[in-house]
Amino acid sequence: MSNIASNLKYLRKNKGLTQQQFADAMDIKRASVGAYEEDRAEPKYELLKKIADYYALSMDELANDVIDEKWKPTPKGNASNLRVLSITVDQSDRENIELVPVKASAGYLNGYADPEYVKELPKFNLPMFNQGTYRAFEIKGDSMLPLSSGSVIIGEYVENWNDIKPGQTYIVISKDEGVVYKRIAFKYKEDKGLKLVSDNKVYESYWVGPADILEIWKAKAFISTEFPEPVAEPTMETLTSMMAQMQKTINSVVDTKK
Repeated sequence: MSNIASNLKYLRKNKGLTQQQFADAMDIKRASVGAYEEDRAEPKYELLKKIADYYALSMDELANDVIDEKWKPTPKGNASNLRVLSITVDQSDRENIELVPVKASAGYLNGYADPEYVKELPKFNLPMFNQGTYRAFEIKGDSMLPLSSGSVIIGEYVENWNDIKPGQTYIVISKDEGVVYKRIAFKYKEDKGLKLVSDNKVYESYWVGPADILEIWKAKAFISTEFPEPVAEPTMETLTSMMAQMQKTINSVVDTKK
């Protein structure tokens, strides 16, 4: 049973606001505030998210916790925190793989925890992924070559961020960067978050802070309509260049030992 009504009333009074002042802050009618606090109606998803952000809470805390003078918030950014994940199942009660196309990426940041939003995403199943929770994300850009823009990455949900392995690739969902597919440089750091690295060295690495991260999915497979080009036969010029580089390396090692 939801605790939204009692939580809204407590939070408003604890902040010293009248129903009208809170209504003005949320850009809604005062009568609506009364209806929510008296449990005669519930805020719709977008408004609930706005209220949660206003009080610096998660939507799960606002809806399910009993928020009173004894309540203490869960520390943000803890890698092992329990996270609410919305999923869908097929007629045999097996989890679907929901697809997040590029055009839906922005909406996913707002709807990733909303069962109604997730239910509307395209979905499919693959026989090799029948254990675990998976989601597919279409990527754009050339930061992770040789995977081309438009490729679909299938990721397995990572509940505990301490399980992240450096050097491997993940889909990271964050408030500022949105949906990105990157390689992880180090293990998750409670104070700094994650350092994301592009395989295309033209792009610089960067950190995503703990409070900014929404979801993480470990890359397990990809789907692409572009086939790899055949590897070109080495030319005399490339072979000569390789030999020169090897000789340079050998000379530097010998000089170091002298």
